[in-house]
Amino acid sequence: MLTFPQIDPVMIHLGPFAVHWYGVAYVVGLLVGWQYAIWLAKRFVPTITKAQIDDFMMWALAGIIVGGRLGHILFFELDRYLAHPLEIFMTWKGGMSFHGGMLGVTIAFILYCRKKNISLLRFADIFSAITPIGLFLGRLANFINGELYGRVTDAPWGMIFPYGGPIPRHPSQLYEAFLEGLVLLVILHIGWRIAAVRDVPGRLTGIFLLGYGIARTLVEFVREPEVMHVIFGLDFTMGQLLSLPMILAGVYFIWQPKWCLAKVQCH
Repeated sequence: MLTFPQIDPVMIHLGPFAVHWYGVAYVVGLLVGWQYAIWLAKRFVPTITKAQIDDFMMWALAGIIVGGRLGHILFFELDRYLAHPLEIFMTWKGGMSFHGGMLGVTIAFILYCRKKNISLLRFADIFSAITPIGLFLGRLANFINGELYGRVTDAPWGMIFPYGGPIPRHPSQLYEAFLEGLVLLVILHIGWRIAAVRDVPGRLTGIFLLGYGIARTLVEFVREPEVMHVIFGLDFTMGQLLSLPMILAGVYFIWQPKWCLAKVQCH
């Protein structure tokens, strides 16, 4: 059994204010991803300008926050928030859903690209490539907070988490940081360097959707489930059910790249 590192979830106190690692992960992920997006556009998609990426970042941030919060409420704790609706606005209570945040950003993509007459799939390819940066940092912050831990295990790398009882559990946050973050980031970075991949709008988006969906589905087998559903006699976590449409959409984008959302020009 490994020892869980006792890291204070608060990185630093500034007078009455507390700066949490989770907030820092969001900010750093946003800033690093922003610069990476600019680099990708400049090198591979010159039709998309730095000004457009800069402008969209606030749209993306709004989509992440609103979609992520609403997704968590709808997918995981609807009964609780119906009983205590004021807690919807207490973002420090409860959490955020990646799938909800992705839906929020997707809506932002469609609205922004329509407004600016930008290739939707080209734009999505760039932002799909930077998303693993935020996922990696966010999962590390989950680990520091001792939340979203895994199921009970007798593996030698099991850990006793502060809120997970006295039994060793899988450090599933680290599995997700590795698969959803580092591995997916490398795959997409390599994909940009392969002409057959980058020259087809939407293909990199498909690789991201497929890769994330598979990674999340696999890790859910060892992650402590928040919500379970029984379908055709089989147990599925909510994370697995939400990842299935991503996998199907990913396959579709990879194999049918000329398909275009909202009739926005793809080439």
